[in-house]
Amino acid sequence: MATVEITAENFKDTIEKDGITILDFWAEWCGPCKRFGPIFERASDQHPEVTFGKVDTEANQELSAALQIQSIPTIMFFRDGVLLERVSGLIGEGEIKDLIGKAEALDMDAVRKQIAEAQAQQQA
Repeated sequence: MATVEITAENFKDTIEKDGITILDFWAEWCGPCKRFGPIFERASDQHPEVTFGKVDTEANQELSAALQIQSIPTIMFFRDGVLLERVSGLIGEGEIKDLIGKAEALDMDAVRKQIAEAQAQQQA
């Protein structure tokens, strides 16, 4: 599957759909981002069941700020609307594959329960 462009307008709909979504936060001027681009594209071809999205931090500054993107590339892994992992810096195809495998293996009902318990503790 080819990567999709993510903007403030389609961000929420993209991450909240069922399944795994991986977002690459990048900028045209970023050398490591340019090196990571082909790795991300190959991973998207190898995992057609996963949504791969690219967020241009220059064109989407408010979204990047809201997500506290402080260095690029930053890769965020979501499943069913839940942020599972956030990795800053250049990563390889093997690490992407490993993180997809971990995301697929999760019991999302248990994850949501843990999140709810943590939020309840914070409010207490």
